[in-house]
Amino acid sequence: MAAERVAWLRERGLSAPEGIAETLAEQVGEPDWPVWVLERDGLVAGCTTVLSECPGWAFTVAEREQPSVFLVSTWTLPSADRLGHVIARWALDYAARTGREHVRRGAFHSALADYYCRVQGWELLREVERRGRTAYIMSRPAERQPDLPVRTPTAPVGGEI
Repeated sequence: MAAERVAWLRERGLSAPEGIAETLAEQVGEPDWPVWVLERDGLVAGCTTVLSECPGWAFTVAEREQPSVFLVSTWTLPSADRLGHVIARWALDYAARTGREHVRRGAFHSALADYYCRVQGWELLREVERRGRTAYIMSRPAERQPDLPVRTPTAPVGGEI
């Protein structure tokens, strides 16, 4: 799935981290990096890592004290089905069902941050420098998604979307 997305990005002249498919595979089952998987027809269609703490380099102390989850490394198959949006909506629902107030995320591409804010309703909190790159830090209030087209158990962070 990640390899297909990387090829799709590169065909469009966009960058993708070297070895990302291998990195994502290594994170599966890692307790510090709980990866949730979106399956469609028995195949992996997307994934995201959901952390229960927001990084100090991106969020203020007051923001980190608010109950939230932080999305890291969301990847999907290239598709017209907006699978990344489905994952984001799942995260909003998951956070609300588990007592969190916010879902937080970051992006390293300005066009992606713009899409998240303009199309998916994220709020850009700030831009920060991280390892020589600009990180766009965003947030949304957690909220139930009653028409969400996926099923998931209410469980501790880690599992399948």
